[in-house]
Amino acid sequence: MASKDRILRLKEETRANILGAALQIVKEDGWQALSMRKIADVIEYTAPIIYEYFSNKEAILLELSRQGYLLLSKDLEEAKSKHRLPAKQLEAMWVAYWNFAFANKELYQGMFGVSTNCCCETLNTLAEAAKPWDMFSEVIGELMGIEDMDSDVICTKYYTLWSVVHGLISINLLSRGSSDEINRQVLKDAIGSMINTIKPQIA
Repeated sequence: MASKDRILRLKEETRANILGAALQIVKEDGWQALSMRKIADVIEYTAPIIYEYFSNKEAILLELSRQGYLLLSKDLEEAKSKHRLPAKQLEAMWVAYWNFAFANKELYQGMFGVSTNCCCETLNTLAEAAKPWDMFSEVIGELMGIEDMDSDVICTKYYTLWSVVHGLISINLLSRGSSDEINRQVLKDAIGSMINTIKPQIA
């Protein structure tokens, strides 16, 4: 049993090393520079060993994105827990979303196809990718007095907010934005305006 546990632990460590090396390469040279050969060189393994764990670099992108969604969901939950009122929760969650994007630029780019060749259809099948949507929808629904989380109204409000926040993030990830101070003011104004359009619809 001890031997099996050791083998399992070594496999988990090797897998983590592969993912860590991949993220290191992306941080230094961008997603376009990622290859199985480069990963092997960084961790001093042979390429066949890398393929034992991941069939191709798209599979690595998928796993890194899955981990990214888990981290994002954790940040959103923490932001939500600091407030009682839905409006405040929603504002804090979007700020946390913004902060996550810039604290984890490379992960965010992979998760949403910013400056990457995104296999978006595959990414959308990740169960973890639905978690942020579920969390935002729950708060929007509470704010609007709507219990049906599949409501088209909730969906519209979410995508309007997400489009603004994600758009602003993408502009800045491409180095086409303004100063951090201006960006945060734009973010605050946009979120505040959208929340105000939701509030009057409370039952």
